[in-house]
Amino acid sequence: MRICIHGREIGATSPVFVVAELSANHGRDIEIAKKTIRAAKDAGADAIKVQTYTADTLTIDCDSDVFRLDSGTIWEGQALYELYSEAYTPWEWQKELKDYAESIGLVFFSTPFDKTAVDFLEELGVPAYKVASFEITDIPLIEYIASKGKPIMISTGIATLSEIEDAVAACRRMGNDQIVLLKCTSSYPAKIKDANLRTIPNLRDTFGVEVGLSDHSLGIVVPIVSVAFGAKVIEKHLILDEGVGGPDSSFSLNAQEFSEMVTAVRDAEEALGKVDYSMTETKKQSRRLGRSLFVVEDLAEGEVFTDVNVRSIRPGNGLPPKMLRDVLGKRAARDIRRGTPLSWGLVR
Repeated sequence: MRICIHGREIGATSPVFVVAELSANHGRDIEIAKKTIRAAKDAGADAIKVQTYTADTLTIDCDSDVFRLDSGTIWEGQALYELYSEAYTPWEWQKELKDYAESIGLVFFSTPFDKTAVDFLEELGVPAYKVASFEITDIPLIEYIASKGKPIMISTGIATLSEIEDAVAACRRMGNDQIVLLKCTSSYPAKIKDANLRTIPNLRDTFGVEVGLSDHSLGIVVPIVSVAFGAKVIEKHLILDEGVGGPDSSFSLNAQEFSEMVTAVRDAEEALGKVDYSMTETKKQSRRLGRSLFVVEDLAEGEVFTDVNVRSIRPGNGLPPKMLRDVLGKRAARDIRRGTPLSWGLVR
């Protein structure tokens, strides 16, 4: 299945599709949001992604401990409703952000968290959707998103293998095979040792879909290495600068770091190249410094070639070293000076 998002193809022969996640990194200020989108463009991103929810579409305002985050996260003790109220991107901004992003050549799309968000984004005309890790088990939501017939990226961070299978099957039930599964570690920030990037090609081979990475680790090592494992989409949080603050700031890249990541990703995919054993001009030039057989002592006509007067040395002007056994014991066809590359015309 060919996957194309706003003219950008995602697949084995296409460049990695780099997504800058805005998330909560706007400081509740639309101008900061727009400056971040500009920074994403300048850093080399292909797309900017937002999240479309409100605290009321994600949870309920309740004092019960069930609705409070446990230890082990950067939001320890915070109520879900409070967190989402702080982090959400106002829906009334999103058309303006989309128009701005597209005006500077970025793809704009979003993660919806309920059907009303999908309907809203359909009205905006987004070209693709993302399913967050924590929504991968919401099969009715995935079916509704998939029914819109647009590419759908699904983060797999909290899912078992069977739950990933359920999500993929839900998309296909709706006639949508434009699926990209994103390897994700749902820790904030995620430890590099938990990245398990070998899962990326396994996802591709197991489910027959395109694959990528949604990364929450610190730094840029994980996304760069993911390219070697076949990631065709890389999503990373971007913040204009750390001073903006917010719930996601601690595991987001600033504009300079994001730019460095994109450059390294492009270098990595260029380095992968293709399977190639051809004799290129560069290789031909380099072969001149390879080893070959040389006469290393002055020889008179008729003298016997031995492993003392013939050696494999650099450069590569003489016979290949593998011919040494064929030469030893034979005689010089004429006088030969030390430093002469050996050729069959000198052997009798």
